[in-house]
Amino acid sequence: MAAASCVFLSRLVTRRASVVGLLRNNGCTRKDITFTLPRHVSSSSWLSQAKKEWLEVTYEKVDGMKFTVKGKEGDNLLDIAVNNDLDLEGFGACEGTLACSTCHLIFKKEDFDLIEEPCTDEELDMLDLAYGLTDTSRLGCQVCLTKKLKGMTVKVPEGTADARSM
Repeated sequence: MAAASCVFLSRLVTRRASVVGLLRNNGCTRKDITFTLPRHVSSSSWLSQAKKEWLEVTYEKVDGMKFTVKGKEGDNLLDIAVNNDLDLEGFGACEGTLACSTCHLIFKKEDFDLIEEPCTDEELDMLDLAYGLTDTSRLGCQVCLTKKLKGMTVKVPEGTADARSM
């Protein structure tokens, strides 16, 4: 595929698609991809992300429906749900900007204790507005998948409370 076409394709990519996979599936070479990634994505960050391991996580809804999906180590739980097109109504309405609490997730105590990122004041403010808050609640946009959390199950609360509309 011509490099110009690869540039065009790279501009069409959204956060729901894999830049590398889309470009490679359309005949772009690694050289094309390195030079045609959007300006905010460096080729070195792309290479380090490509080397990361795929890890499984399960999202469980209140009705018992479970979605077991894969995400790359370092991806946050909101992006993993979005990238896998999970049917979670209203989930992640603010797209991870800490302006709502719609990506609220409930962890098992043992998994909650393994989360490396501390809860910030901004996240705590949004959690105060979350529906069904527990002691092991976090916002999915603030929790990144690590090898320690591989295979965990997170519960999606019955409802959402969008702090932007309060």
